[in-house]
Amino acid sequence: MRIALASPSFPKSIHEGLCSLDHLSGAAAGQKAEVICFPESFIPGYPGMGYPKADRTDDALKLALKEACRIAKKYGIAIILPTDWYLGDEVFNLAHVISGEGDVLGYQTKNQLDPTEDHLWTAGNKRQIFELNKVKFGITICHEGFRYPESVRWAAQRGAQIVFHPHFVGSNEEGVVPTEFGDKENPYYEKAMMMRALENTIYFASVNYASKYPGAATAVIAPDGSCVANQKYGESGVLIVDIDVSKATGLLAKRFKPDLFYG
Repeated sequence: MRIALASPSFPKSIHEGLCSLDHLSGAAAGQKAEVICFPESFIPGYPGMGYPKADRTDDALKLALKEACRIAKKYGIAIILPTDWYLGDEVFNLAHVISGEGDVLGYQTKNQLDPTEDHLWTAGNKRQIFELNKVKFGITICHEGFRYPESVRWAAQRGAQIVFHPHFVGSNEEGVVPTEFGDKENPYYEKAMMMRALENTIYFASVNYASKYPGAATAVIAPDGSCVANQKYGESGVLIVDIDVSKATGLLAKRFKPDLFYG
């Protein structure tokens, strides 16, 4: 399966985000990718990064999803699109899965919020398995993928061969620029990516923004924990990777004995 991971700069509006969505999806489709995943809360944009309040209304978000479906159909590529989304009167952080035919297949909510995010979103409470072109996958969003390995193991135990991990770690204001993936001086995030793949024997596809001071690279990790490929730090673009799903056996996830830990 050929996958694409998008590393855009922060969109400052829904319009800017949709233009980037169109451009990067088209670029990925041009390289024969079957699915492209964007970073956390890509539509309307990550909180605090400058989008107007009107872009976070229910109507604006629904129109944006409709346009994303049109883009997916135009290029014939599936899109994993993280958005803010209203379920009733509450706003959730979730990722929509859109088929290459432009149909919404479902969504995955962020169920474990970072403690600093409790005022931004409502936490979800369900997990889902998705399937594209006979490949099963799960989604875990940012903090829960870094801090709650159970969110990945849940998917791996149910047949997921890859888990997509839209996230945001970094800043345009201050920080350092890493130079080598997984370096011991880097923040822990890349080591966590490696463990999520290794401890479950699946692929882990982690997707970050192209900020000036990134906390981690956009990367694809193989079932043995090695980095297959990563985007250059701070560089906007699309990472295209061919994955061999036959290697994603889920062996270690299947051997896990939950009764020994959870009673």
